[in-house]
Amino acid sequence: MKPAVLTGEHYITGDVACAEGAIAAGCKFFGAYPITPATEIAEHMAERLPDIGGTFIQMEDEIAAIASILGAAWTGVKSMTATSGPGFSLMMENLGLAVCTETPCVIVNVQRTGPSTGLPTQTGQGDMMQARWGSHGDYELIALAPSSPQDCFYQTIRAFNLSEKYRVPVLLMADEIVGHMSEKVVIPEASKIRLIDRPKPTGRKDRFRLYEPGANGVAPMPAIGDGYNIHVTGLTHDERGYPSMTVEAQEEMMARIKGKIRNNLDDIIETESYRMEDADIVIVSYGISVRTGLSAVDQARAMGYKAGLLRLVTVWPFPEKLIREIAARVKGFITVEINLGQVHYEVERCAGGQAQAYLVGSAGGKIIHPDKVLECIQEKF
Repeated sequence: MKPAVLTGEHYITGDVACAEGAIAAGCKFFGAYPITPATEIAEHMAERLPDIGGTFIQMEDEIAAIASILGAAWTGVKSMTATSGPGFSLMMENLGLAVCTETPCVIVNVQRTGPSTGLPTQTGQGDMMQARWGSHGDYELIALAPSSPQDCFYQTIRAFNLSEKYRVPVLLMADEIVGHMSEKVVIPEASKIRLIDRPKPTGRKDRFRLYEPGANGVAPMPAIGDGYNIHVTGLTHDERGYPSMTVEAQEEMMARIKGKIRNNLDDIIETESYRMEDADIVIVSYGISVRTGLSAVDQARAMGYKAGLLRLVTVWPFPEKLIREIAARVKGFITVEINLGQVHYEVERCAGGQAQAYLVGSAGGKIIHPDKVLECIQEKF
């Protein structure tokens, strides 16, 4: 029997690194339906979970897959699913249910090119706006974007930690290239991995309110079977969890759902910078497109341009404040992404006319070549 944490150096794909990150984070339930290019995550979880006392279930479709991880989460375990493209679309209704019921779970989307069936075996980053607004109504959630197999390992752990800490579904927005590429992944000792568990209720059970906010605006969460009288529903509900069909209850519920994220942005949002100290041209990117940006920055510097890279590790919530601060001191932004402008429009909005914003995008299928970015720099700056 293998240990839960496979400490050491491994030459593995991003998909496998994601699965190992989930197990290292304490994931004990994985429900999924196979779909390219995320199937390898399911295959690896099916192999590994039985050895550590976990459960793998292949469901009949993606709707059932996300429903299964929500149910598992309420039994007290950490749960995850993985999908892509059309499967992600099918999960949107239950993503809203997870937000409304404040159910911690992790949903991995290894993005491919769409719409519809699209290019199943080729890369894309066209699900970024769907990740934020795919379900109906107003809400907040968290979406992270790994840029390498090593990053897949760490960002999966971080996804679980954020999910548990804030009782919110967290999306891991990978892409086909990151998921399928093989690189060295270093897995540390279990004692070196910091894990966060959901807040648990204390005090008298007969006075417990399921959605009464505690520290950081997050309500403690019991597991089914702990002896608490709880009611979990997707209807607008009060702090007890019971349906309350009033405008006042809706406003209170939404203030809690949005507030626990908006009031903790400094803890949730993570970015990385490269050669940004004196940059006046900022390349904004995430996922596999970060590699395009890194190469473009170095080449632009060699040509005399003061270019720098801002990597979005957390894409949602969006780092609005940071973009506005940067916009006040630079000439412009270039967003590099394998879609036709989904995150670019957010950069442009936050720049607010202080700095110009340009897109180097692609409809999908392949990584963007650095030469495309250099052409934009030469033409616009």
